[in-house]
Amino acid sequence: MQKERISSPKNTKEIIKKYGFSFKKSLGQNFLIDQNILERIVNAAQLDQSKGALEIGPGIGSLTQSLTQTAGKVVAIELDQRLIPILNDLLKHYDNIEVIHGDVLKLDLRTILEEQFKEQTEISVVANLPYYVTTPIIMALLENQLPIENIVVMIQKEVAERMVASPGGKEYGSLSIAVQYYCEPEMVLTVPHTVFIPQPNVDSAVIRLKLRKKPRVHIEDSEYFFKVVQASFAQRRKTIINNLTSNLFTKDEKQKLISILESCEINPSRRGETLSIEEYARLSNRLREIT
Repeated sequence: MQKERISSPKNTKEIIKKYGFSFKKSLGQNFLIDQNILERIVNAAQLDQSKGALEIGPGIGSLTQSLTQTAGKVVAIELDQRLIPILNDLLKHYDNIEVIHGDVLKLDLRTILEEQFKEQTEISVVANLPYYVTTPIIMALLENQLPIENIVVMIQKEVAERMVASPGGKEYGSLSIAVQYYCEPEMVLTVPHTVFIPQPNVDSAVIRLKLRKKPRVHIEDSEYFFKVVQASFAQRRKTIINNLTSNLFTKDEKQKLISILESCEINPSRRGETLSIEEYARLSNRLREIT
């Protein structure tokens, strides 16, 4: 079995040189070169030989290598065709890895999970995600309600802070509510930009999203719920009544909106970032009844 650590700075540089690989900035490629951080990512996913790991954007396989030594089965989805032969070569000593070329946002993930993880009891997504596509990937995983236990990902620190934010802070917004509706988010660790090749301009963080058995709150219509949330955060300096009037209703309906907000025990002069997810659920359910 391959003993050389792909993740060491020396080995990463040698691999890049050996295969003549050049980074594509448009794909947000940054390879992690700190084995300690890789191990903490894997540990956060709570994997063992009975469980499977889906990795998105494996790069040259530094995280993949650690996953194959912990999980029973690993499936790595890579968008960059140039990396497929490199991954297959570097990981040829492991018999529990499947590398798939494709765009995770276009693939049928449910079918892939069903076919690839037949013998695994639980599946976690574990990945170092490209910054530019972090939110679309995470929301796609959540909204499609895939059979996943945990999502443990390295993402931009600022985005991670928004996902775990509580009402009242400047980081709290529609992303906080969307993530917390589906998951219990937890910040695992922050990661300096110096442990990547090439180095990104900002620091990163590892976040664990433990999927809930059922959503945090009961809502009658999830699509309408998120419309209300989005409208409430449209202009953060505006009160919730003004945001809703400007973005979801008309000025003629303002008085009716005020009455509904008050019936939900929400002061119309509050700003959207002060409302809890429970208050948004109560409000959207009430609004849906009368619209």
